Amino acid sequence: MTPEQKQTLSEMTERSREVFRRVVEGYLSSGDPVGSRSLTRTMSEKLSAATIRNVMQDLEYLGLLDSPHVSAGRVPTQAGLRMFVDGLLDIGSVSDDDRRSIDATLGSNDPDIAAVLDHVGAALSGLTRGASIVLAPKHEAPIRHIEFVSLAADRVLVVLVFADGEVENRIFTPPPGQTPSSLREAANFLNALAEGKTLTELRGSVGQDIARRRQEIDTLARSLVESGLALWENPGERSERLIVRGISNLIADSGETADLDRIRTLFDDLERKRDIAEFLDLTETGEGVRIFIGSENKLFSLSGSSLVVSPYMNADRKIIGAVGVIGPTRLNYGRIVPIVDYTAQLVGRLVSERGKG
Repeated sequence: MTPEQKQTLSEMTERSREVFRRVVEGYLSSGDPVGSRSLTRTMSEKLSAATIRNVMQDLEYLGLLDSPHVSAGRVPTQAGLRMFVDGLLDIGSVSDDDRRSIDATLGSNDPDIAAVLDHVGAALSGLTRGASIVLAPKHEAPIRHIEFVSLAADRVLVVLVFADGEVENRIFTPPPGQTPSSLREAANFLNALAEGKTLTELRGSVGQDIARRRQEIDTLARSLVESGLALWENPGERSERLIVRGISNLIADSGETADLDRIRTLFDDLERKRDIAEFLDLTETGEGVRIFIGSENKLFSLSGSSLVVSPYMNADRKIIGAVGVIGPTRLNYGRIVPIVDYTAQLVGRLVSERGKG
């Protein structure tokens, strides 16, 4: 919790804290504003509706509750949901049924890790009635060989051969004026640097190597290397990296045209893989599940949605991907957080065992 949240909670009376918690829980359960009269039946102490309304007004003044319509009850604001999630949420454990459903998807012997992760995404969206996102690991085996092949004046094929025997072919537009000689020179330069390195490691060092060994590589070859690296750095180039399932769950929950438009905008962005880098950045500040509500991160600000996301790691404790659930801000956080956490741990173990991380 932030210092401001801690101070706000500490300054609230037990009565205010209970009214706040029950309003949020009622809203998360039904999606409807919670009225003072309904709380008179659930409060631990006997209170009149007028007393509860006064408490609600105080909470509204603090920016924790809002009244969408006159005398229609209260709903939590984004700040209120944030404080509830950080300070008052009871996180449950994964139920036996949910655990069995997740375990079943990871028990597949399919050699294609992307296919297994697709099953994981489908199971997550089914269990949570939200949309699931699974960010598959990048291929990070050491590079054995790199080759550039000219296909046309404006198209070059780069062939990447990895030490584990996998081969990737990618086509990109080279800088103008490339010659067979510059293609060979660029490939020789990269192969001298790449031995034993993964793509990520090569990207991290090649810029410094170009600057240090500028005399060894001519301008054309240098520009080819740099444009090829720009392609490899494109986080959306491997289309199978971001697996999205359960979009229909969000659309089914949204009756308003504006809501549907926002959801379409969100998933158009995801389909174009425009924000995979930002998505992975969400998880890289540390271990464990993170919750983003509404506009707290730019990837989901248009959708009015919440994201529950957790990174998963390989055997070396390095973050290599992420698992998440998107839904309306009134998600059942107490149930979904442990489901996402459990799934991320299992996926990390599976990927590590199959040597993809």
